[in-house]
Amino acid sequence: MLQLRACRPIERPDLSGSALAAIGGFRSIAAEIVWFRADRLQEEGRYVELAQLASTLTFLEPHTPEVWSFAAWNLAYNISVMMPTLEDRWRWVDAAINLLRDDGLRLNPREAELYRELAWLFQVKIGADIDSAASIYRRIWRERVESVKARNAWGELKMNEEKMKKIEKATGLSDWGNPLLSAIYWAGEGLPYASGNTKVFLHEIIRQSLFAARKAVKKEEV
Repeated sequence: MLQLRACRPIERPDLSGSALAAIGGFRSIAAEIVWFRADRLQEEGRYVELAQLASTLTFLEPHTPEVWSFAAWNLAYNISVMMPTLEDRWRWVDAAINLLRDDGLRLNPREAELYRELAWLFQVKIGADIDSAASIYRRIWRERVESVKARNAWGELKMNEEKMKKIEKATGLSDWGNPLLSAIYWAGEGLPYASGNTKVFLHEIIRQSLFAARKAVKKEEV
């Protein structure tokens, strides 16, 4: 097994049109082969190797939302918990966020599933305590947000300041260092493109995140 401390999150795939065109009609065949291999690696629990294979899948099928969800889930939930320190775990959770937000949604801006996955990461993986490193995640996220706020560089987080202000006005919450507000933001971004169970899921993320964020504020005030 590779030394996990030396491992680093996957690099962003080359998604240039010329590279995809070069593959041509073999792309679907290659994708089937890679999916088959990915299933085997997942069954065997070889998640670090799976991360590299998932990167290949995002290259071969960049407009298939399930590919991005699959890759991000592996980074955030499978590989992160294998890391030797709590701080090391964050790199992989952060890689999952970047993969969905910076690449997946850039290429698939109308796919509600990707907004759901991103919002769910903020709500459950960072905002809740299901992971023993969650408090570390929240500390690092708050530091990042405070840096962005000080520089008025919300674009680094791919967030729109006007939309953030609307959320603040509607909810009475303004502490963007709390990852639950990011969960609310990204779930709201996905609603215009959602239907059926995905729409219900997004509304539930907003409801639960709002409840938890307000509860935290009240606790601080006591």
